[in-house]
Amino acid sequence: MKRPGESGVGVVADDLFRREGARLVAALASRLGTHRLQLAEDVVQEALVRALQTWPYRGIPENPAAWLTQAAKNLALDALRREQTWHRKEARITTEQESWLTRDEPAGEHGIVDDTLRMLFVCFHPQLSVEAQLALALRTVCGLSPAEISAAFFTSEAAIAKRLVRARQLIRDLRLPFSVPDASELPRRLDGVHTALYLLFNEGYKSSAGDALVRAELCHEAIRLARLLSEHPATRQPSSQALLALMCLTAARLPARTGASGEIVLLHAQDRSRWDTGLIGEGIHALGAASTGEILSPYHLEAGIAACHCLAADEASTDWTRILALYDHLLLLKPTPVVAMNRCVALAHARNPQQALDTLEAIPDRNSLESQHLYHAIRGRFLTQLHRPADARTAYQKAVDLAPSKEERGFLTKLAETPLDLKQSSYGTASIDEG
Repeated sequence: MKRPGESGVGVVADDLFRREGARLVAALASRLGTHRLQLAEDVVQEALVRALQTWPYRGIPENPAAWLTQAAKNLALDALRREQTWHRKEARITTEQESWLTRDEPAGEHGIVDDTLRMLFVCFHPQLSVEAQLALALRTVCGLSPAEISAAFFTSEAAIAKRLVRARQLIRDLRLPFSVPDASELPRRLDGVHTALYLLFNEGYKSSAGDALVRAELCHEAIRLARLLSEHPATRQPSSQALLALMCLTAARLPARTGASGEIVLLHAQDRSRWDTGLIGEGIHALGAASTGEILSPYHLEAGIAACHCLAADEASTDWTRILALYDHLLLLKPTPVVAMNRCVALAHARNPQQALDTLEAIPDRNSLESQHLYHAIRGRFLTQLHRPADARTAYQKAVDLAPSKEERGFLTKLAETPLDLKQSSYGTASIDEG
């Protein structure tokens, strides 16, 4: 065993918890039942605390993830045995749950053996509201914080916390079982699972909290789960393939998205030789598989946009006219202010920045956009291209004030303070279809 100092243990434990915490909660909940979801979360947190307390003295185990898993199981067993002392009538149930915790993982129903994916389908139980389903899935299964979830929904952290409390109370009251629905029911919950994975990937591709711009582990976890969906007979639908294509084509650019010091590298300036050709190939293959059937989902269109970027040899050869046409269709299927804003970026490239600026400022219900830094950054870009430096600086300064990460604030500060050429002033969009 290694014996690093407390700071070294803290780094290892934090990284381990980010990677394994949500998956371990899902695994425990699959055996304890969703009515004991809070217990699963509590013992995983306590296991991490014990790691921080013991590892500096005893050393980091050879397999830290296995240590954390066993510690959480032991804590859960202790809690169940304490319950047994007070509730003798529940001895049989407790004994059965103890056997679940001490035996190998179950094979799963309908071939879904992955606990995280199983738990996602449980979270989208029809007796929960759509808002509660998504909040519960992102918090419990995906491991996002209430602050990160609130950023995805353009709402307050307090509102998300209330949703989570209500959802957990309803699960306890209804004693919703941990069981994957019948194969005929899976498609009805699939849209919600897709949305959760999309938002999980988004949070990894551009983190809404903390100083790190990218959390690649979230992107790769979302891709892993999307692959499972695209392989399972009951969920291998065109929309699942399209979502997988979108994620692969977007994640392929991650190696070039930040520089050596973690600084932002915009799409036009990225070294395309660093893009992951394996993921690009997988994404193109999945997009082809998604073309079967008659349903066209927003994921198809966003994957098509991502493919336009990935297949262009350089910035100059990017087919912005096609990207704009894809955005036109996307806006019909998904008429949100964010999609309308992203379309304006394509409009500036395909036509001219004045038309893009006019369209941006005419977006209906753009109040939610004005509280987001990307709206002001994109507006600042158009103003720079129109040779209005004073107005551009004002827009960029608003973006600085609203930016969530240190890297973005630093980047936008340079745009606000320094005379820039048009290439330098390019800024990306708010969804995962453009860098």
